[in-house]
Amino acid sequence: MKRILVTGGAGFLGSHLCERLLNDGHEVISLDNYFTGQKRNIVHLMDNKFFEVIRHDVTMPFFIEVDEIYNLACPASPVHYQYNGIKTVKTSVMGAINMLGLAKRIKAKVLQASTSEVYGDPQVHPQTESYWGHVNPIGIRSCYDEGKRVAETLFMNYYHQNDVRIKIIRIFNTYGPRMHPNDGRVVSNFIIQALKNQNITIFGDGSQTRSFQYVDDLVNGMIKMMATGDDFVGPVNIGNPGEFTIKELAENIIGMTGSKSKLEFHPLPSDDPLQRKPDITLAKEKLNWEPTINLEEGLSKTITFFDKLLKENG
Repeated sequence: MKRILVTGGAGFLGSHLCERLLNDGHEVISLDNYFTGQKRNIVHLMDNKFFEVIRHDVTMPFFIEVDEIYNLACPASPVHYQYNGIKTVKTSVMGAINMLGLAKRIKAKVLQASTSEVYGDPQVHPQTESYWGHVNPIGIRSCYDEGKRVAETLFMNYYHQNDVRIKIIRIFNTYGPRMHPNDGRVVSNFIIQALKNQNITIFGDGSQTRSFQYVDDLVNGMIKMMATGDDFVGPVNIGNPGEFTIKELAENIIGMTGSKSKLEFHPLPSDDPLQRKPDITLAKEKLNWEPTINLEEGLSKTITFFDKLLKENG
């Protein structure tokens, strides 16, 4: 049994990770300030005697004794991270500094949940870890993109200067149950609109592509990365290389929900990437990992979750 800290533990990804780590027999501490995390994501875990919940903001120092740290704390959808760009940068940068400082003091292993957004609007397709990215440093998305890029820099500096045991993963679009219903992400948006028979809003002409990864596959990748030896620190892409246009996604969801929704097109926001697809060669080689849940199976589970949520909320 390990003692494991998960920052952002009440969030969409964090709650699934906490649940999996508890099921694997570990003691888990969820740290969250509930800006985007929600208690209902973890309330079903609270009867577990090996689960602890702490309300705390990672921009402030935190002291605890643990074996491993998963640093997931940061708003991850454009609606939330653009709401307070300064706070987003602080969460990425100060959060990384505080968790790295903690890991250094207690000699814990620490994993940084970075993002495919470090590649920006990529000029290389698919994206490999060796690609440096094409990021606008002063755009509406830069508080998140650049915040995560600086966090990766900090992790590498703590590794080289202080021998902190680090891991860096770059997460590509992930979806599944417990996504925030108002986070503005394409999967949750489309499902809720389809279930309500509202027009599905597509930004641009719908030809831009994304790769969609089900949350269970991501959690498997995180745990496998944390389990690697100290000589492999990453970064490593964790995503599903299946590539779909946004229009295809909308049409799939309309078909699966039996919705009467029509497609409604709006102008594309600035700096919105036109292509996004991970090269997962490194993950296959180093982690023996690749996604196993296809889009239809994952969407079915996610639609069931949102259908229940909408019925509960009237």
